[in-house]
Amino acid sequence: MGEKPNVVLSGPVPGAPARVAGPLLVLFWACSVVHLVAGLAGLGLVDPVTKALLMPLLALWVLARRGPGIIVAALLASTAGDIALEIDGMFVPGMGFFAVAHLCYITFFVRKRPGFRTSAASDSVGLGGTSGRRPVRWWMPVAAYAVVWAALVAFLWPGLGALQIPVAAYSLVLTATAVTSSWYGPRAGVGGGLFFLSDTLIAFGIADLDFPYRGFVIMATYIAGQYLLASAVVRGGRWEPVNSG
Repeated sequence: MGEKPNVVLSGPVPGAPARVAGPLLVLFWACSVVHLVAGLAGLGLVDPVTKALLMPLLALWVLARRGPGIIVAALLASTAGDIALEIDGMFVPGMGFFAVAHLCYITFFVRKRPGFRTSAASDSVGLGGTSGRRPVRWWMPVAAYAVVWAALVAFLWPGLGALQIPVAAYSLVLTATAVTSSWYGPRAGVGGGLFFLSDTLIAFGIADLDFPYRGFVIMATYIAGQYLLASAVVRGGRWEPVNSG
């Protein structure tokens, strides 16, 4: 019998992690929908249980897509924050967990694409790492978010009570995530902006500034923001749709 011919592989062979990436993403979105519906309908334990499952599912998806460990760490720290915020008296520790998540995101985005390391000739960061698009100077999102942060702190400050200092400090790292994610690309930038909006609406509740369906909007923007941040890293900052497999 003749020998089998040598087979040259032209690309990576999908392993078990890659095969489960699609189902994990489906589970994440299914859990997201159930959670949002449960929140609207007041379905008891379904709400906190599905909330606790959201970020672990997204973290497993990032792992299956061979994403960086620091993003997985950000999602797991967010999981701890989600759980803590469901427990009475754990609001400040919950903020602490989310601050760790933001520091993970900030570290990744600064290392990968800091605006202050761009060439003096361009003094800019391209959108999505592609040519043919008008660049955004690195300091523009810094200036824009600084104005928004200062205005929000001034507006909410009187109603924050004993949480004035913790909320103001946390909002700084939240804002830094929004800024640095915008340097990485448009998908990450939108994700960071949605995360910023979600947590800002939580602060509105602390200041007794409520409105109908605020909780729904908080979770919808949080889920979308976290997904866009994670998927931007998986896609290398590009805006194109993510292949779940």
